[in-house]
Amino acid sequence: MPERLSPRLTAIVDALPLAPGLRVLEIGCGPGAAAREVARRVGAAGHVLAIDRSAKAIAQASTDSLPNLTFRQSAVETFRLEPGEAPYDVAFAVRVGALDGRHPDLEAQALQAIAAALTPEGRLYVDGELRTLPRSTPGQP
Repeated sequence: MPERLSPRLTAIVDALPLAPGLRVLEIGCGPGAAAREVARRVGAAGHVLAIDRSAKAIAQASTDSLPNLTFRQSAVETFRLEPGEAPYDVAFAVRVGALDGRHPDLEAQALQAIAAALTPEGRLYVDGELRTLPRSTPGQP
């Protein structure tokens, strides 16, 4: 039976531009409730990777997973796609300290890492709001 999300998480997940087959990256997944709901919504053709810097959170989240959902321990500012891993269409974060504006240098590193993990058209949502990502222009690194 699907777990109930808080009204706040439900509103954030409902606002994401989700469709069957999308690849979604959740940043700061905690126990994984939102990631599991997103995995249900993108269906078997889609995939969700949920990351958190806390080993304890990843261990807790991994106990109840779905076939199209993967959990990985990683800090967002050092996150990198694994060799052969396809980029993601959508990334989202809820209450992630590295993205809340209090640590500008850390946030810049995190935004660079997220941009590198997304498709060229990929979008990032932080606390339900679309965020601008640093993108390189053709011919620029």
